[in-house]
Order: sequence, then structure tokens, then C-alpha cells
Amino acid sequence: MDMQTYLKQIEEVIAAGPYADNWDSLTQHQTPDWFRNAKFGIFIHWGIYSVPAFANEWYSRNMYIQGSPEYEHHVKTYGPQKEFGYKDFLPMFTAEKFDASEWAELFAQAGARYVVPVAEHHDGFQMYRSEISHWNAWEMGPKRDTLGELNEQFAAKGLVGGASSHRAEHWFFMGHGKEFDSDIKDPMQRGDFYWPAMPERDHQDIYSEPAPTEEYLQDWLVRTCELIDRYQPKLLYFDWWIQHTAFKPYLKKLAAYYYNRAAEWGKEVLITYKHDSFMFGSALVDIERGQFADVKPYYWQTDTAVALNSWCYTEQNCYRPASDIIRDLVDIVSKNGNLLLNIGPKADGTIPEEDQAILREIGAWLAVNGEAIYGTHTWRMYGEGPTQVIEGQFSDGIKKEFTCQDIRYTCKGSQLYAIVMKPAEDGCYHLPALGDHDASSKPNFHGVIRGITALGAEAPCTWTRDGKALHIQAEHGEGDKPVVFRITLD
Repeated sequence: MDMQTYLKQIEEVIAAGPYADNWDSLTQHQTPDWFRNAKFGIFIHWGIYSVPAFANEWYSRNMYIQGSPEYEHHVKTYGPQKEFGYKDFLPMFTAEKFDASEWAELFAQAGARYVVPVAEHHDGFQMYRSEISHWNAWEMGPKRDTLGELNEQFAAKGLVGGASSHRAEHWFFMGHGKEFDSDIKDPMQRGDFYWPAMPERDHQDIYSEPAPTEEYLQDWLVRTCELIDRYQPKLLYFDWWIQHTAFKPYLKKLAAYYYNRAAEWGKEVLITYKHDSFMFGSALVDIERGQFADVKPYYWQTDTAVALNSWCYTEQNCYRPASDIIRDLVDIVSKNGNLLLNIGPKADGTIPEEDQAILREIGAWLAVNGEAIYGTHTWRMYGEGPTQVIEGQFSDGIKKEFTCQDIRYTCKGSQLYAIVMKPAEDGCYHLPALGDHDASSKPNFHGVIRGITALGAEAPCTWTRDGKALHIQAEHGEGDKPVVFRITLD
């Protein structure tokens, strides 16, 4: 379908409703139940940048910035950019060991309930079959519809499939290549791999002028709608640069088109966004590599990665301990959020052993304690304890020294779950929020406790309750991972 025909179809779908392309209409959209119950998902950064596997997934931009580590590495390893450019990695991106079934099985073992592969990163290479550009994984590189294969296997394993688009940033992402003699040069036209490679603005002006052209914005809209129509993702994730003012009318059209298509298909879908790209309430807030310090009255999501230094596979990845990621998951869920955890496969299509080990360790914990995570909702307070969580994005590198005094709460039916962030060496746990307080003086918990069990234990716990706290005696938990107590209330 050509550009103008697709643009006409987009307008027709919007006109048919039920959602119009304005914020008043779009804010009526509700967060799906499947997402609210899922709590844990997997993000996947896999693409041409997995071939050089150096520094991070921004290699395609940075290899053209003279003097940068990526520039120097590229010249030393592959030769001058005019002789070996980013596009020349494509024949090396063969994905010969890619097995979508194995990936889906691993994610299911990890305890994930949804998966969001990056369909197109800033580099402009589509990891799926497309009629918009020939620069896609169906026609080049792997010569396979990798997103289509993954979605088929996700469905087979009961996982919800999503997709991520980072196309917006491509407007400027390759622009530095025009500053010297490289393979990025004019003239270029829509459909070319590097097009449009515009100058990169100073950070202070990055959301203002010069704005992307109407041609580029229409291309972005049609690419994204093609992704929606071909794969019907139930979650559509956007990266940061769609916050640019020029994207605003196109974001409204995109959301209306997506929500209306989902209504046709009888599917519950959602869009996640960063900063304030969408009007609050029309899509779901996402915090990159960070989280909130307190509980929120609305659903939200954190996206972070198993590696601190990169979203994609590199040979220098600095991995986080699985126990730290589990504690982040617990903290996020207690505050009304979901965790989307990224892994980075290798260029040959295999998932690194380090990534696999982390996912399986998380999955083992969830296999025992998942009832305190999946399908739960917030309690009257998210938790208690001395350790403060730093709020904001790009804070996941700050180590949180949780203790056995740090407790997070979730709720489901008649069960209250107290999740102690770190096991107590003596097996004694003290929960001040559940003490037998005087109802006339403190607006705290005054419910009736019928029994307490540590998840994974064979027998109920011994416990007492006084004005200071609920005191629980239990066996030491496994390693340093959180200990979960199921508290049955009357």
C-alpha cells in the first residue's frame, strides 16, 4: 500500500470511531486488565548493533561522532567509515541460531507475562516484514520475519506480545555522518536506510526547532500503523523523542487508530510513553531505568535492563544481580507498577548465558512467590522500612541496601502479602504496620489475622502481635532474596 493510500485508511479508521484523534476522547481509554495483572514483562533490544557489540545500542550514531570511543573502535576494527559504514554490518547480522520457540520458553520460565521486542530502533532497521522500506529483517540480514516468529511463539506459551518503536529519533540519529567523509551523504530520499540524517540539535533545543518535516512525520505514522495492522501488538512502547511538539497531532492520530483497530479486533491494548509525550490518562506512564519513591493512584511501568551499561548485548556488559532486580520488581508492584526487564541477544540469535541465568533465577523466585505479585493490587500503604528509593529515571545504578526491616505489601482477595526485602539472620521479622494498635488513636491496620504462612514453607509460621508490631518467626529464606508472608485476614 502506498503512503497516500495508507494515510487515507488511517483517517477512515479514525472517523469510524469509537476513539477520535483528540485528548478528550483518548483519555477515555482504560488500562487493560491483562496488564494490571501481569506485573512482569520482558523487553528485547536486538538488531544490527548486536554485531559490533561495543559500548551500547547507540553504536550507529556514535560511530560517526569523530573522536568518540565508538568512532575510534570502528576505524581500528573495521576501517574508515567511508569504506565500512553501519550498513555494512548487515551481511554479518545473520541470526543463524535464532529460535523463537527457545526464547519464548525462556521468558515463560522467567515468570514473564508479556514480551516487548524492539521492532525498529533509532538506527532505522525494521526487525519485521515491511512494505514501507526494503531495509528490514525479512529482506536483509536474517531474511526472516523475526517479530512475526516471536509473536507466534509468545502466543503458544501464553505470553502477551507487544512491540516497541524508536523510529522518531532516526530523524537526527545518523546526522553526524555528514560532517566528514563517510558513507552517509546526500542525496537521500524516503525509504533510504540513513534518510534523513538531519543535524542533531543541542540538548536544550531538542524538542523544538528544527521540527521534523511533514514527510517524515507521515512516514513515522504509516510505519507505526503498518506495525499495528500486521502484528496486532497488545502493547505499543515508544521511546523519548516523540515528545517533540511536531509529533503531537500525529500521536493523537496514532493512538486513535490503534485503539479503534483494537476495538475492531476485540483486544485490550495500551500505549506506554516517557515524559509527557501523551496527555496523562490517554496512555500509560513509563519510567526509564528508575521508579517512583511512593505509591501512585494510577498504573505505571518501569523499563530497565539486566545490564547497567547497555540495552543491547555487548562484550563489556555489567550485569545486575538477580536478587536486586527481584527487589525492584517487588518495590514497583507494591507501588502500582509493572516491571519491563530488558535482555540483549547476540547477533547470531542466541541469548547470552548471563541473561539466561538472571531470568531463570527470577523465574525460580516467582515460581514460589508469584502469588504475591501476579494479579495483586496495592494495600493501604506500599511498605515500610528505613531504605529510601531514589525517585526518577536513570537511577537504577544506585544500589539500594535493603534490610530485613524493609517490607512491601500487596493484596489479593482475603490475602495480604508482606514481602520482606532481605531475610533476617535470626528468622525474626517485625512488621510495625500490622501491630495491634489502638484504633482510637492511630489510623492503622485493625483487621483480624487468621493465619500466617511463609511462601515455600510447609508449615504455618509462629507469630504474636502487640502494640509495636506483628512479630513472625520463620526459617531463613533462600540466599538474600525477599521472603514472602501470606497473611490471611478475616
